[in-house]
Amino acid sequence: MNKPLLIEIGVEELPAIPFLNELPNIEKKWSDILEKNRLLCDFDFFYTPRRLVLWHREFQVKQEDSTIEQFGAPVKIAYKDGVPTGAAISFAAKLGVDVSVLEKKDLGKGEVLYFKQEVIGSESKTLLNEMINEFVASLNFGKSMRWASRTDSFIRPIRSLSVLLGEEIVDAELFGVKSSNFSFAHRMVSYEPFTYSFAGDYFCKLDKSGVILYPDERRKIILEQMKNIEQRHNIKIEIDTELLEEVVAITEYPTALIGKFDEEFLELPEEVIVTSMKENQRYFAVYKDGNLTNNFIVVSNAKTNDFGYIIQGNEKVLRPRLADAMFFYKNDIKNGLSNEGLKKLVFVEGLGSMYDKCEREAKIASYLANTFEVKEKELIQKAVMLSKADLMSEMVYEFTELQGLMGYYYAKIAKEDNLVSLALKEQYLPTGEDSELPSNVFSSIVALSNKLDNLMALFSVGKIPTGSKDPFGLRRAAAGIVKIAMEHKLPIDLSKIIDELSTNYKNLDKKVLIEFFNERLFKIFEVNPTVLKAVLASGETDIYKISQKLCALNPIVQSDNFKDYVATFKRVANIIKDVDVNSKLLIDEKLFEDKEEKELFAKFNEVQSKAYKTYDEELEALFALKPELDNFFDNVFVNHENEKIKTNRKNLVGVIYQGFRKIADIKEITI
Repeated sequence: MNKPLLIEIGVEELPAIPFLNELPNIEKKWSDILEKNRLLCDFDFFYTPRRLVLWHREFQVKQEDSTIEQFGAPVKIAYKDGVPTGAAISFAAKLGVDVSVLEKKDLGKGEVLYFKQEVIGSESKTLLNEMINEFVASLNFGKSMRWASRTDSFIRPIRSLSVLLGEEIVDAELFGVKSSNFSFAHRMVSYEPFTYSFAGDYFCKLDKSGVILYPDERRKIILEQMKNIEQRHNIKIEIDTELLEEVVAITEYPTALIGKFDEEFLELPEEVIVTSMKENQRYFAVYKDGNLTNNFIVVSNAKTNDFGYIIQGNEKVLRPRLADAMFFYKNDIKNGLSNEGLKKLVFVEGLGSMYDKCEREAKIASYLANTFEVKEKELIQKAVMLSKADLMSEMVYEFTELQGLMGYYYAKIAKEDNLVSLALKEQYLPTGEDSELPSNVFSSIVALSNKLDNLMALFSVGKIPTGSKDPFGLRRAAAGIVKIAMEHKLPIDLSKIIDELSTNYKNLDKKVLIEFFNERLFKIFEVNPTVLKAVLASGETDIYKISQKLCALNPIVQSDNFKDYVATFKRVANIIKDVDVNSKLLIDEKLFEDKEEKELFAKFNEVQSKAYKTYDEELEALFALKPELDNFFDNVFVNHENEKIKTNRKNLVGVIYQGFRKIADIKEITI
């Protein structure tokens, strides 16, 4: 038999960010508890800033009866001369039964101890209290708090609990609050609780009390209201998805409103205004004809017919925020970009100051500029040495996320070269999975220098990512290096870079860093892992060449006829397993006896003599050797009694293997 089950946990206002961070896990955690208690069913999870709601349209009022089978030790071990041994006694004790009731069962490999138990399902209402407490304890919001005289803690104080199975209030208690059949309206409707007798009554009264329970509905309302505002005012609202989710989480009855700030503040860089409005006030930016306007959108949680005072209040609050930003901005311009203050700013313990970091990055940049044959070497050095200067600015102190960007604006005001200004702006790119990349090679060098120094410096002092922990974003740095190399076709050889610059990083273990970087490649490239393994086995350490080899090899591996190629190359691998393929293999044509070995050698020489523009072309030519290889294997006896002929034939197969291995070690691939 099933009945509807409604669980509402009433809380004081939840902080949006910690709640949203845990939100993706909440339904799974409750589902796991339902499954563990043999009560798994469909349910919905709803939330507002003051309540968490689990709604089950059909919930079992009782667990189904079940049969539990337990198997113990082999009978020959459990009994000795008909007397139970410790194995039998401990098995019975574990089950809470007497040894005499244990049975025996043959599982095909001899008899073992066996016990079958019929378990009568419990009424679900007797389980719900423990289930709800386990669920709440499992929620991880980061920081938590204690209230009143309690010693336990939660993200915010629990103020009400309702567990309604059908029309019955289930006996439950959470943080000292007992289950009841009341909930709270929107604060601007009433401070007094309202009661309800069943779930439908709850949803109806909640709706009439100014609470829109469903987050999807609140989101839809906000977006529709914004669209109406856009049409009325001929403007465009920037829908920041993260901010939208935050606003959905902090409202019960949302209303989108348009306000404005003084036009003089538009002198500030656009990102400063947008960041200040978003971070401090949760406002959305407004544009017209592609330009930022002096309007903003605020989503009110008030239930009123007069929003004028709310708009005025928000305008009043925003003005000092922007005034502070203007003060910081003008002060920073007056002080100019200078990296002297970086000498007193510690980077990481054991790695000196931020100024020291810039100097290390400058050496990397110099190496890369020479490698990439970039002409603007002096400008690159200037850009690197100025790259962290905005850390000393008042604006970045206030808004750390504007790091780099403010350097770009201050460099432009100081009339620095456009390449330098842009490089300051793009030095941290890419910042995520779908982030933009540096727009040119100049900016790429500055960005690469930052990332490479982070890797080498932090590895040299033991700050190596472990498990899921990566506080310095080194995995992201490695991925960024790969993406930049691929985007701009840059020859970035990490092994050579470390060799060239290792003197700047004491105690840097090259092998550990290379292994870490290669491990990241398996995460970055979406190919059969053995294909990447084969390319790395070629000894290639140039990131761009690795990517090109993968692009050439992977389609071949995915083709329908690659299994035939694999069979051939297994024969190649077997024949040369005792050949030193790292040495120069000599072939004497005078020792050829069979036409198949002559044809194979001639075809291979033809392949080797050509110049290939791409790895695709070269691989296509090498794989075209398959007919000649198969004929050779089918008709030539490699292990000739004449040692010289035998060695010559193995060397022939070996040089073909070497030709492939310049691109990838094919024998490493499994499909």
